[in-house]
Amino acid sequence: MKDVSQERYEQIRYVELKHGRVAMLAVVGYLVTYAGVRFPGCEDIPSGWAALNSIPPMVWAQMVITLGFMEEFNKDRTGTEGINPDYKGAEFAGDFRNGLIDFGWDSQTDNWKKSKRGKELNNGRAAMMG
Repeated sequence: MKDVSQERYEQIRYVELKHGRVAMLAVVGYLVTYAGVRFPGCEDIPSGWAALNSIPPMVWAQMVITLGFMEEFNKDRTGTEGINPDYKGAEFAGDFRNGLIDFGWDSQTDNWKKSKRGKELNNGRAAMMG
């Protein structure tokens, strides 16, 4: 097996984390629509893969543009440009906090953080299989 640099490893881990987050959202979205929950005006769109053909082209365009803006905004994000002047920046690849909202992450122990990050990776892997 070929060794990789730490920088390459972190890049691969970031991509895995990002794909896992998207997959988790996709699985939840699939389950919610399968349960019959719809946005107002979209009641006639079927659930699952059948929805792909019934989504209007302008909705596809809006989704593509939104995803493009989100990708561009976070492309070179280091986490140091937060709103809070006391914010020290990103702790790890995929840490998109900006120092404005913390939800208690900074007050936790390193072992707790490591456990939570591991759970996120494993749940993302499971969602990618889903």
